[in-house]
Amino acid sequence: MPSLLEKTDNFVLELFEKELPNSCMYHNYDHTKRVFKSTKEIIDSTNLSHEDKEVLLLTALLHDTGYSKSSDNHEERSVEIAKDFLTKQNVSKEIIDKVSIQIMATKMEHTPTNLMEEIIRDADASHFAKDYYGETSELLRLEFKLNNVKNLNTSDWLKANIDLFKNRHRYYTEYAIENWKPKKEENLSKMLEKREKLKKEKKKEKDRLKKILKEESPEKGIQTLFRVTLRNHLKLSDIADTKANILLSVNAIIISLALSNLIPKLDNPSNQYLIFPTLVFIVFSIASMMLSVLATRPNVTSGEFTRKEVEEKKVNLLFFGNFHKMPLNDYKSAMHELMDDKDYIYDTMIKDLYFLGKVLHRKYKLLRITYTVFMIGILSSAISFLIAFNTLQ
Repeated sequence: MPSLLEKTDNFVLELFEKELPNSCMYHNYDHTKRVFKSTKEIIDSTNLSHEDKEVLLLTALLHDTGYSKSSDNHEERSVEIAKDFLTKQNVSKEIIDKVSIQIMATKMEHTPTNLMEEIIRDADASHFAKDYYGETSELLRLEFKLNNVKNLNTSDWLKANIDLFKNRHRYYTEYAIENWKPKKEENLSKMLEKREKLKKEKKKEKDRLKKILKEESPEKGIQTLFRVTLRNHLKLSDIADTKANILLSVNAIIISLALSNLIPKLDNPSNQYLIFPTLVFIVFSIASMMLSVLATRPNVTSGEFTRKEVEEKKVNLLFFGNFHKMPLNDYKSAMHELMDDKDYIYDTMIKDLYFLGKVLHRKYKLLRITYTVFMIGILSSAISFLIAFNTLQ
C-alpha cells in the first residue's frame, strides 16, 4: 500500500496537471519536487523526530498547491487544500495543524520561530544556491509577467534579485549556511558581474547614440545650409533674368516707337536737327538690348567628362552641362561613385554653388552695366533733343 507521502505526491501531481494554469512557469510540480528534495537533504542532517520529518516533507509537497486556485494569498489556499486532502487520508488533527503552520511559514515576510520553520524556509529558497538559479529566476520573472504581478525588464529584474540576495534573504539552518551559502554568494557575484556588464553595455550604447547624434546633427545643418543657399542662388538668378527681360522689352518698345514715329520724319529737310538725338537714342537702346541678351544668354559647355576627371573629383556631376552628351551607363556609374563618397558629394555641391555664384556674378555685372547704359542713353538722348530744339530756335 502506498505511503502517505506517495499518496500526497500523486495528489499534487494530478492536481497540477488538471488545475494549475499554464502561466505558472515557476510554481509548478518541478519546483515542488525541488523543495521536497532540499527539505529531505536538510532533515537528514538533523535529529528531528520521524513525525516532524514527515510533517516537513508533507509541507514541501503541499505548500504551493494554492497556485492551482490563484496566485493571490496562495499560502492560505494551500492550507485549505492540504487540510481537505489530509483529512480525507485520516491524518490526525495535530499533524494537519503542524503542516498548516509550516505552509504559512513559507511566506517571504515571515521570520522563522523554530527549527522546522527554518528548514522549510531554507528548502523553499534552495535554488538560490544552485547552478540553474538563472533559469529558475527567469521562469519566475515570466510567471510574474503573465499573471500581471510584476513586469520587469532584464535590468530591473537583475537589480531586484541582487537586492533580495543582499538585503532580504538569509539561510537559517546550519546545513544551508555551510553547504548552500557559498554557492549563493557565488551566484550573487555572477549577478553583480552581469550588472556591471549591462552598465558598460548601456553606457557604450549611450555613447554610440551620442556619437550618432553628434555626427547626424551637423549633417542636418549642412544639408539645410546647402538647401537654403541653393534656393537663394536660384531666386537671385530668376530675379536677374526678370530684370534683363524687362530692359529687353522696354528697349524693344522704344526702338519700335522710334522706327515708326521718328525715322520717317527725318526725310524732311526741316527735321534734320533730329538726326543726331535720334541716333543717340537708338544706339543706346540697341546697346541696352544687346547687354540684356548677354546677361541671359546661357554658356555652352562640352557636355562630357572623362573617367579620370571622376576619379580625381574634378567634375561637377550635378550640372547638366557637364553630362548631357554622356551615355547613360557612364553617367550612372559616375553618380554611383559620387553617392558612395560623402566627401565627394559635399565637394560636388560646393562646386555647384560656387559656379552658380560665378554665373550670378556675371549676370548682375552685365545687368549693372545694362542699367547704366540705359540710364546714360535716356539722359543723353534727352539732352541731345533739348540741344537740338534750342539750336533750331
